[in-house]
Amino acid sequence: MSIYEERLTNDADKIRSKVAELGVMAETAIRNGLRSILTGDKKLANETVIRDKVINRVRHEINELCYVFIAVHMPSARHLRQVTAILRMVSELERIGDYGVTISREAVQMPHMPTGQLRKNIEDLGDLALTSLQRAMAAFNEKNETLANETRVFASQGRVRVDAVFNDLADEGERHSEETRFLFDMLVTIGQLKRVTDRAKNICEETVFIIRGEQHDYKSLKILFLDKANNCYAQIAEAVARTNFPKSGDYNSAGIAANGSEGTSGFCEFLEGKGYICGSARSKELNFDVHGAAAYDIIISLEGPVSDYFPEQPFRTVFLEWEIDGSSNSKGNDEERYIAVYREMSAKVRDLMEILRGSEAE
Repeated sequence: MSIYEERLTNDADKIRSKVAELGVMAETAIRNGLRSILTGDKKLANETVIRDKVINRVRHEINELCYVFIAVHMPSARHLRQVTAILRMVSELERIGDYGVTISREAVQMPHMPTGQLRKNIEDLGDLALTSLQRAMAAFNEKNETLANETRVFASQGRVRVDAVFNDLADEGERHSEETRFLFDMLVTIGQLKRVTDRAKNICEETVFIIRGEQHDYKSLKILFLDKANNCYAQIAEAVARTNFPKSGDYNSAGIAANGSEGTSGFCEFLEGKGYICGSARSKELNFDVHGAAAYDIIISLEGPVSDYFPEQPFRTVFLEWEIDGSSNSKGNDEERYIAVYREMSAKVRDLMEILRGSEAE
């Protein structure tokens, strides 16, 4: 190894070592904030707030090291990729430290410690957040792509855990068994712990980028199309989305009065002519359970408001309503009606996917 290569390697290792140090600090901030919430340790909470200054300084030190590294070494693509990913990663870690500060500030203000099922849920969510962060940093330190990908999946449990804690919190509010101040403190804490799992996933994505030089693919969106009988509009929308944007989402359709039929005369042949497998085109009856709706990122009604199908909207599910004019404007036979609807649906689905994925959606 030449003197230049040795110096470059040493400087890169110094940056990685500082990032590992920052990761430990961020983890400690969350751990101490969580402990303050659960034990009522206000002294620890105040110390955690003060020590955020150290996290901020280390973040700035790492940024400076990265800028100097670029200026001195004019690195190749591999090292430049690592430095740019680290700059994004330290921003994630600093924010995690900020979450620990916010949790600690809530601990100071709380009228009392959480008890019962709510306490258990907070403990479980805290364990998930800390474990996700630990594994994300281990994947970075060990340059372990497999662990990074596994941790991304593991951290995704945060969404389900948060919903469970939020429901318990809402129950407490309805029973008026807790002070409003306490409920708000818990709500903020829940949100901060959930964000830790989100940042851990981002760190894993940066680790994969460092190793492979590839950005993480966008999450495949789950989209549900609805109409009354699920025998025309929604199935055409599903066919359009599956055929034209297969990599961008997971698409389904359903209806209120679905009977398992394959639609009206010529409908199956029409779908097959558009490249859709008619064997899966039987109408499907809607599951009205709100938890079933929560499984989807976007639910689109093509006949009437979505509230006719799902009276309650899950927190993370988007409801859209599309007015379809193609069928009413077509005065011909069924095939002409299908064609009119297909053309209109193609434009609407394309517009939606360009909003979600950009002009390169596929």
